[in-house]
Amino acid sequence: MVPAGMRDPGATTTIGVGELISVALDGGARRIIIGCGDSGTCDGGAGALVALGARLLDAGGHEVDPIGSNLARVRRIETSGMDPRLRDVEVLVAGNMHNLLTGERGVARVFGPQKGASPEQVEALEAGLVHWAGLLAEAFPAQADHRDLLTGPGTGASGGLGAGLTAGLGARLCSRFDILMDADLCGVDLDAQIARADLVITAEGAVDFQTPRGKIPAEVGRRAKLAGKPVIALAGSIGRGSEAVHAAGIDAVMGIIPVPMDLPEAVSRADELVTDATERALRLILLGAAIAA
Repeated sequence: MVPAGMRDPGATTTIGVGELISVALDGGARRIIIGCGDSGTCDGGAGALVALGARLLDAGGHEVDPIGSNLARVRRIETSGMDPRLRDVEVLVAGNMHNLLTGERGVARVFGPQKGASPEQVEALEAGLVHWAGLLAEAFPAQADHRDLLTGPGTGASGGLGAGLTAGLGARLCSRFDILMDADLCGVDLDAQIARADLVITAEGAVDFQTPRGKIPAEVGRRAKLAGKPVIALAGSIGRGSEAVHAAGIDAVMGIIPVPMDLPEAVSRADELVTDATERALRLILLGAAIAA
């Protein structure tokens, strides 16, 4: 949703997430679920921790703004001012467990360009996150393991927010599907709905090589195949490696954009385009049924 000319993952922050956690604490929450995905950030959760009372200090002891481009400047995380109520609350991070904090599959290299980072900035963000993981391990030794923070499943969720919350709050990293399908947490019984369906329709902004890597359509497809149900995915765009989704249980992919148009127009017409694509898909199914008959 950030205009292309304003995207800068080195300047964005997760402070708002920390503020929301604080509001939840004010309301007496005993369990907080953080949904991670589609962020424009790459600060390793630094902003969230600062909003909850942590301080980031440079070599001179001066405070540093909690943004991705500043992580390499931080020399110490001061934790004495963190909200004491955090000790009495359960925090669950629902994210994509395929997302790692660092490395070739790390958030800076995989998602940094999508968030507006140049190749040089991607490498700077990667180095900053490696450094940040070490700082987290030092500041929160009881809750953090440096190796796990660097490459542990889910640590890269939302630009590294997964790592920051795991280390700083003792949050538990969970597959988003495990959270959604837990009746005690969210009460969504997707498998029961699939069992009653003749056809399953799912959707994603872009269906490409990343879709099988923990994205929702692939999980929907997997569950539908276990129930023997056919699956169609509607896609805002169909990208490189989209054929991999067939092995993930998606039988067919229907692009929603019928004629060339720029992204702002496509976003503004999303309701219309999705409706039209759904009708086209179902008309093809009816045609196939007629031929079979």
